Amino acid sequence: MDTLISNVTIVTMNTRMDVLFGAYLAVTEGKISYIGRTPPAGRPQTIVDGTGMVVLPGLVNCHTQLASTVLRSCFDDLSGKEALEQQLLREDKMDSRCAKAAVLLGIAECLRFGVTAVSDLYYYPEATAQAAAESGIKANIALSAYRFIDQCEDFDFETDEQCAEFRRVAEKWHGFDGGRIRIDAGIYAEYTSNYKLWEALAGYAAQEKLGFQLHLAETAGEVESCLERTGLGPAELMNCHGVFGVPASAAGCACLSPEERALLGKKHATAVACPLTAAKNGRPVTPVLECVRAGMNVALGTGGVPDAGNLDLFEVMRGVSLAARASSGDASALPASAALMMATACGARAQGRSDTTGMLQVGYDADLCMVDFTAPHLMPCHNVLNGLVFSAKGGDVAMTMVRGKILYQNGAFPTIDLNAVVEELTSYAIPRLFAGDSAT
Repeated sequence: MDTLISNVTIVTMNTRMDVLFGAYLAVTEGKISYIGRTPPAGRPQTIVDGTGMVVLPGLVNCHTQLASTVLRSCFDDLSGKEALEQQLLREDKMDSRCAKAAVLLGIAECLRFGVTAVSDLYYYPEATAQAAAESGIKANIALSAYRFIDQCEDFDFETDEQCAEFRRVAEKWHGFDGGRIRIDAGIYAEYTSNYKLWEALAGYAAQEKLGFQLHLAETAGEVESCLERTGLGPAELMNCHGVFGVPASAAGCACLSPEERALLGKKHATAVACPLTAAKNGRPVTPVLECVRAGMNVALGTGGVPDAGNLDLFEVMRGVSLAARASSGDASALPASAALMMATACGARAQGRSDTTGMLQVGYDADLCMVDFTAPHLMPCHNVLNGLVFSAKGGDVAMTMVRGKILYQNGAFPTIDLNAVVEELTSYAIPRLFAGDSAT
């Protein structure tokens, strides 16, 4: 037995939603080896005192753009069009060195907030994979490919620069460290790409058993444009070209038709709700209750830091529940247990990891976070699940563990040299991205 967490409240998120008080959780060789109300036999190498703490499965952030962390707080008061223009200007100056430093900062933030796995849809997948490998976090990484409709005739999957980069990364990183890093196919969205790209990526993903990440139906205008051009909604259109023939996670899904939701439910696709990013950008929030009723898996994401402000998935859990209640007019809609399920087990399912993580169960990977419930805003606690969703914050996390290895504890990041990351950002990345700006 490597580690024993003693006298702790355990939120298992198993099929019975068991919550154990004053309990014990043991970790052996990266796996959960014991859960019970009495101490296990044997002597652990390390004991973590869980008095006043709550342990739950590590959270899964199913939609991020970690390299954009370097652009935090730049565009918050700009219109959507202005913010996009300014972000594109900075992204044009980014290189892999900038990206890796920003990704490491983003991963540290995720670990600080109890996140043990991320799904990243952005650029610089090689740098992102390197940072994930070094840090110890689990990651599903996708290159946000784009090839516009008027580029359809010239497209060749074998010679296309982005597709070649994607294949190199997949061949090198998919399955790294026993599957800790997975590579997914990805596109930005329907309106930035064409059917030849979709078919090629989906075919490769099916051949290599990869997932697929994309943005989908985030705005009414996006859907209307697709209908005018093709006569089909974006989900219907891309389904015709094989995109949903592989496990797909679609961020947004706010403006899908009922028929499209039913289609994606039959395809076992995941809708990734990013309620705070959507609201901050003046976009509609994913109708999670309708998606669930249609049979879709629903997971949660923050989106990128320039949109989200931070990577706190506790805020997202609260936000998705509040949005569902406000839109339905029902104060009992989307209870805390459902929001927690979306942030844990449903996120693991979206990443293709539900057989090893997403709940606290003997034999599963020891992916967990421990929340300090002795803070004033968490007392008294009459219902632990409600406390986690409606009162807790990411900053209340005291420890984050992935495969039995502590990656964050009480302000320390054993696998990330945060001072070196900050130095790299301030001495190289920020000057490069903001050269010529009087504001810097």
